Amino acid sequence: MANYANLPAPTPEGGLNRYMQEIRKFPLLEPEEEYMLAKAWVEKEDTQAAHRMVTSHLRLAAKIAMGYRGYGLPQAEVISEANVGLMQAVKRFDPEKGFRLATYAMWWIRASIQEYILRSWSLVKLGTTSGQKKLFFNLRKAKNKIGALEEGDLRPENVTTIATQLGVTEAEVISMNRRMSGGDASLNATVGSEGEGTMQWQDWLEDDNADQAGDYEARDELETRREMLAAAMDVLNDREKDILVQRRLSDETITLEDLSGQYDVSRERIRQIEVRAFEKLQKRMQELAQDKGMVAAD
Repeated sequence: MANYANLPAPTPEGGLNRYMQEIRKFPLLEPEEEYMLAKAWVEKEDTQAAHRMVTSHLRLAAKIAMGYRGYGLPQAEVISEANVGLMQAVKRFDPEKGFRLATYAMWWIRASIQEYILRSWSLVKLGTTSGQKKLFFNLRKAKNKIGALEEGDLRPENVTTIATQLGVTEAEVISMNRRMSGGDASLNATVGSEGEGTMQWQDWLEDDNADQAGDYEARDELETRREMLAAAMDVLNDREKDILVQRRLSDETITLEDLSGQYDVSRERIRQIEVRAFEKLQKRMQELAQDKGMVAAD
């Protein structure tokens, strides 16, 4: 596999702007070029081909990593974890499946980032249930959606709303919010002056009661689930994959109107294909989960 040490590395000292400028120097790949490079890696283990596939997608990894800025972890490390996920995606990418590397890689990138957050976010002693993970990764978004941005305890009506939206208990919402907000004094507050490389109070804290066994269990489950998801995508045809990715799995979702123009069909037809594709993917994920003796993800 391509040597990770040969990739540009984001560091607080060097600045993220400099890193972003560096990775923009790597050209994006045309579909045919990407296919040939992937074939060279799969058939000949051509490390130069793998390296080119990785470097051409560093901007994608960085973009996804930027979406996880709300967890108080050093952004350089989040990007580095995203790059690890990208390398895993390149290592396992099969060009014969009929979709682009970017579509496949975003699953691995997000899983690698989330694994890092679950492992490193020491203020929250997380369990390993899918409900707790869902709450952890969606609480901030849910609070923002209803305008509950203040620190401290949520109002009862907001607790009820969030619990209903995320399918968890009100007690779990209250407990997770208190852990993530840090009580009266926000642990998300910046230490030092504004600018790149600044840290937050929680970056200096360590958890004396770290649940390493739980972390390993969560990591193993994430690894299994992302492999299942990649395998489950095979039940979809090329059009279903493209529509589902653009409608539900991309950072910036596309409208039914835009997709109807792309495929020259009605918006209702696009909606039907999207729903059918999601149902097929969900069913296949449940089958794979049962085969492995797991509870299907929400």
